[in-house]
Amino acid sequence: MSILEYNGAAIIAMSGKNCVAIASDNRLGISYQTVAMDFQKIFQMNDSLMVGLAGLASDVQTLDQLLRFRMNLYELREERQMTPRVFTNLLSTMLYEKRFGPYFCEPVIAGLDEDGKPFLSTMDLIGAQAAAKDFVVAGTCDGNLYGMCETLYKPDMEEEELFETIAQALLASVDRDALSGWGGVVHVITEKGIVSRELKGRQD
Repeated sequence: MSILEYNGAAIIAMSGKNCVAIASDNRLGISYQTVAMDFQKIFQMNDSLMVGLAGLASDVQTLDQLLRFRMNLYELREERQMTPRVFTNLLSTMLYEKRFGPYFCEPVIAGLDEDGKPFLSTMDLIGAQAAAKDFVVAGTCDGNLYGMCETLYKPDMEEEELFETIAQALLASVDRDALSGWGGVVHVITEKGIVSRELKGRQD
């Protein structure tokens, strides 16, 4: 078993019409043993930017703290909020700096750029970026997530339809993976703000 699969995770980000959604499961496990059902994997960086971290739980929490520190420094120095593209480059650089002893995390970045257009990106554990216009996934059931997203996704969805689509894709995928699940959480980012909703999934 890969160290990336040790704690289990499932994260999706998906774009809509002037909105973007990011969702994750809630499970924290040690291999096949479930330890907690309320583990946070998606973190809000500012009013229009969120990052999901799939991978080793200790590195997820370490990276969250490091990213907040770097974001605060940037905002103090620049007197403006970091855009998703700049944040992606920052995170990519941070991961590549540690490439010989990496953080075992696969980040998923979702946000709205300066023009209010959706921005999605992901990368591997040493910071190799992969941007997308429709959806990005990470975690132990990424094959399931890709299949569900390719089936359900359509361009220019409104907020409600985007929520339904990403929620169904997540729940159907984690039901077929023993390392992730136990419900989930969906965040929809719009120009008005962020709406968060919890999902109830199968408790087995």
